Amino acid sequence: MRVIAGTARRLLLKTPEGLDTRPTTDRIKETLFNMLMPYLPDAVFVDLFSGSGGIGIEALSRGARKAYFIENNPKAIACITDNIEHTHLTDKSVVLKQDVFAALRGSIKDTADVIFLDPPYGIGPVYQNVLELLREAPYVNEDTLIVVETSLGYPFEFALDLGFAVTKEKKYKTNKHVFLRKME
Repeated sequence: MRVIAGTARRLLLKTPEGLDTRPTTDRIKETLFNMLMPYLPDAVFVDLFSGSGGIGIEALSRGARKAYFIENNPKAIACITDNIEHTHLTDKSVVLKQDVFAALRGSIKDTADVIFLDPPYGIGPVYQNVLELLREAPYVNEDTLIVVETSLGYPFEFALDLGFAVTKEKKYKTNKHVFLRKME
């Protein structure tokens, strides 16, 4: 896995050992960031369930001002820290070594421009739980773009009931990115 574009372009990134994380492939990451480019300059980017930190690092490399990396797996935290140091992006990074739900309740101190989440599969109604917290979060507003990476068949009809509109879906072979915004 590598950084695709920007100031850290071509630098290789480590991934945590084991099967607990699923790094986004370079091809899908490139497609995603082509869609995100208008939102990245000077943005605050939040990478939930960060894994290797590859998504947040890509955002910083492409012009985000600051990135929050939220992860509670010790191996993943070590990997994120190594990758941030390797890409020389430490001064723009905040690594929160805690559960995502705890972090969403009060650890994010800046208004978020983009929030990305790609949780491990099979851990319950995580998307609904995250959106419930984001609905009330002071750092989320109608301009905050929320991007979810999920399996291809996962329905997002529940988002409307939680106060979020699906503005776009980008489908790949086995997964998709769902783009959401908080409704006024």
